Amino acid sequence: MVNHLVHVGHLFVRIAGISGALAVGLGAYGAHGLKNRTDKEREVFMTANRYHMLHTLALLAVPLTNQPNMVGVTMLIGMLGFCGTCYYSALSGDTSLNRFTPYGGVTLMIAWALMAL
Repeated sequence: MVNHLVHVGHLFVRIAGISGALAVGLGAYGAHGLKNRTDKEREVFMTANRYHMLHTLALLAVPLTNQPNMVGVTMLIGMLGFCGTCYYSALSGDTSLNRFTPYGGVTLMIAWALMAL
């Protein structure tokens, strides 16, 4: 049983490893490299980073769900949609993609709900 769980979701555990490393690196950049950004941009960046790390940890639980592929893909799409647009806005100053941020957030909520099914 455990071997089956590990096999089915191993890809998401590997993705979580890469995503976690990226989240730590971006967090360090946010803490030390955003001195020339506005307070709002720094706040948006750190929000993206917090959600990025939280959902990276959630990816580690994906193999334990009944539908690991559905949950994992939905979680990744939500992370990209929410965190990605926040990171982009904070780093570039361009807010044109901000209209997609709520869709990423809703997708993350759907991913969490799918974990319960």
